Amino acid sequence: MGIISIVMLITTAFAVALTQVKTKDANQKTQVAQETTSMRKHAKATFGIKSWDEKPYNEMDGTPKLIRGSVIKSYQGDITGEGKLECLMMYRDDGTASFVCLERVVGSVGSRSGSFVLQHSGTFKEGIATVTLVVVPGSGTGDLRRLRGDGKFAVGHQPPYSMTLEYDFE
Repeated sequence: MGIISIVMLITTAFAVALTQVKTKDANQKTQVAQETTSMRKHAKATFGIKSWDEKPYNEMDGTPKLIRGSVIKSYQGDITGEGKLECLMMYRDDGTASFVCLERVVGSVGSRSGSFVLQHSGTFKEGIATVTLVVVPGSGTGDLRRLRGDGKFAVGHQPPYSMTLEYDFE
């Protein structure tokens, strides 16, 4: 009976120690995940328009104009490189507009380089384009793989145009 009791005691001690190691490892992983999430960075950049081409794609009398636009942008600042956008826009008779775009940016964000896609959603009113940006999940390449973030800008017709992007990596 003495040996069985010792084996049971050792087995119980081993199980308790293993549970503590697993709990400690899980706590460390949770802490790393929380630190990664809370370490969002703030990028400021300016951009210029290298080219802008619009073509109507669905014209009907008495309705807002539907336009497809192709745009090429250049970035300077915390974001550098070139962006190519394809936009769908709706222009109203009063001069306002609503639009959505996808833009592939090839260049760098901070010290990392690669490419990523921004989804734009915006309006144009009283001479100001107001845009929200979201990094499309899974779109990053190179050092920008696993990039995630969101940003914004509000610009008129006079360059340079300023934008911000809050970002981190999964």
